[in-house]
Amino acid sequence: MKKISILGTTGSIGTQAIEVLKNNRDQFKLVSLSAGRNIEKLREILKTVTPELVSVMDDGDRASLESEFPEITFVSGQSGLDAIAGDDSDMLLTAIMGSVGLGPTLKAIENGKDIALANKETLVAAGGLVMDAAQKNNVNIIPVDSEHSAIFQSLRGEKQSEVKQLIITASGGSFRDLTREQLDNVTLADALNHPNWSMGQKITIDSATMMNKGLEVIEAKWLFDLEIDQISTLLHKESTIHSMVEFVDNSIIAQLGNSDMKGPIQFAFSHPDRLPMNNPLDLNAMRQLNFKPMDFDRFKMLELAYDAIKIGGTMPAVMNAANEYAVDRFLKGEISFLDIEKIVELRMNEHKVIGEPDLETILYYDKLFKSNMR
Repeated sequence: MKKISILGTTGSIGTQAIEVLKNNRDQFKLVSLSAGRNIEKLREILKTVTPELVSVMDDGDRASLESEFPEITFVSGQSGLDAIAGDDSDMLLTAIMGSVGLGPTLKAIENGKDIALANKETLVAAGGLVMDAAQKNNVNIIPVDSEHSAIFQSLRGEKQSEVKQLIITASGGSFRDLTREQLDNVTLADALNHPNWSMGQKITIDSATMMNKGLEVIEAKWLFDLEIDQISTLLHKESTIHSMVEFVDNSIIAQLGNSDMKGPIQFAFSHPDRLPMNNPLDLNAMRQLNFKPMDFDRFKMLELAYDAIKIGGTMPAVMNAANEYAVDRFLKGEISFLDIEKIVELRMNEHKVIGEPDLETILYYDKLFKSNMR
């Protein structure tokens, strides 16, 4: 039985992971989990599963939960996340949002745990450090993002030397049919209305700006050890083909599935095996699959992401931090939708890049560019 721990349990990925574990109790054991400030959601989860260890952000919440669930050990703060990274589980699912997941992920790798990676920022900010650590500690990093899971599955048994390019598909988000001029007056409610997927607020906004796809491009570069010009993006509004791999003989392998993250989560947990699921893709109901070239002038944030990884060094971390800052301000109603890309581009232009940064340097710039610098 494989032992699983989860960072970020109350979010979309974390709650779906809990469902996967409950549906496969004979295959997996939940050892530990973490939550942030959504304590009511955590209470709901703890009524259905009983991990050995739970970490929360606030020490007051820790004390309250201890009295409600005496059979569970509770910890809090950064030391709590580190405790989960150091427990005796076989695999850690990193579903926590933002760069806060970077430190615990590296600690888990150092402790020899395999990583089910659903935290894009970990590889965007520190891809070289993370992949080097994984290789040094003989740790598997299994992607959970549907696009990277699709590529990972398509590459099983294939030679990397025969890969021509990766093709990452994109739904286009909430505003895929709008011109740039029409984006001037979009609202937060409009941006959060994703046509295909049910996700958290931050990732839904990233999908609308196409930064989410930019983060995935950077993540794919590190996961699959390819040059950035071997990674392309393609608009595919149905979100049925999650991604494709083109080989040197021009053949293409594509992975198809429902718009449901339980599949990639379960595959990461069960890898290298597959387990049955109850939500088959209905090919008979499928009428057509549409594809459209990516327009970098329309989706400026995607172009910024390609620029950031080509520049390298601290630039991807700065881009990611600036995006987190800008999206947070948009969610608070402080800036317009198009202001997000303006802030990210400005902060990238202001940054003097440091090549081959260590973890301390990455975390310094992450904190700096998430702040209100002006």
